[in-house]
Amino acid sequence: MKLNYPRVNTNPNQKVFVSFFIQNKRYRLYNGSRIGSNTNPNSFPLDQRKSIGNLLAAEVYNYLINGGVLESYRNNEIISGKLSDKDYLTRALNNKLKGPYSNKYKKMLQGVHNAIAAIMKGDSLTPNHVKLYLDRYSSGVSYNTIRRHLNVLINEAIQQGMEHNPLLNIKSRKAKAMLNKPFKEIAKTLDDIKAYNSNLYLCCLMTYGCLLRPHREVRELTWNDFSEDLSYIHLSGNRNKSGRNRIVPVPIYIRELLVKGEPHHNIFSGKHKPLNQDYFKTLWSRFKRQSNTLEQGQTLYSFRHSVAIEIFKRTGSITKLQKAMGHSSINVSLTYLRGLEITELKEEDMPLI
Repeated sequence: MKLNYPRVNTNPNQKVFVSFFIQNKRYRLYNGSRIGSNTNPNSFPLDQRKSIGNLLAAEVYNYLINGGVLESYRNNEIISGKLSDKDYLTRALNNKLKGPYSNKYKKMLQGVHNAIAAIMKGDSLTPNHVKLYLDRYSSGVSYNTIRRHLNVLINEAIQQGMEHNPLLNIKSRKAKAMLNKPFKEIAKTLDDIKAYNSNLYLCCLMTYGCLLRPHREVRELTWNDFSEDLSYIHLSGNRNKSGRNRIVPVPIYIRELLVKGEPHHNIFSGKHKPLNQDYFKTLWSRFKRQSNTLEQGQTLYSFRHSVAIEIFKRTGSITKLQKAMGHSSINVSLTYLRGLEITELKEEDMPLI
């Protein structure tokens, strides 16, 4: 970290002090007591204070660039001109924890920080430490998720003054695309789910019939999101992945199952607070273990993929599919059609002998 050389200043009362900046914050020292020095410019006659101030400036500079630390005057923050990588990472984490982020995101950053700090053992963070940490994850998705959060901390640490980036030459892994395999017999699958758990059944129905994403959009629904007659659902941009306002119709076979509760109550929990974020993920995993009908690659999202294929078959319009699914781009909609088996070549297109 670059530390500017302290300047010698005089206030309106003829008091001499030295000032310097660390991490864009200005600090003032009127004497050397906080760096273990007896130098005190203001104990000298007025005409000598400036020269003694220059001596104090040199002492402060040498103290900080050689790793000296001092406590901030009005709080317990440690000020140093030369922090370790571990110190910078801790500062980076503390800054992020103060930000307007979700508890889940902050918890993830905390976990990544703790894990890399344990691997470091000492105070320096090297590329080998980073590789050792990331190589714990065989899944490309998990590897890239951890790498992304670690990158956030390292970039923040660099902003704080860390002078190198140990992640610079460690690239993301190319994750294998996951195909949420569509259902061949949607009615039979739904009947099996209905017999297993009513909440999971309603979630799957709404994922399929209302084109909503299960883990957030469906799980967080309140009765206030429905129209008075329960025929429509309105979600604002901050409630869905695309960031756009969505209004989706509710089919009759779903409306027949709904019993309207208090406006601000969640439709599943019956309370203001929704069920935990892994609720449907856990239910699906348990259902999958005991199911004899589910195929490899079929997930909760397979209901959205199944209905996407149905919409495209009926309309033949990728634009209509994009709007119906609430996708931010047509490219996203195209990925939903990977399960649609379309013959690309006809017999007449093949070469003749």
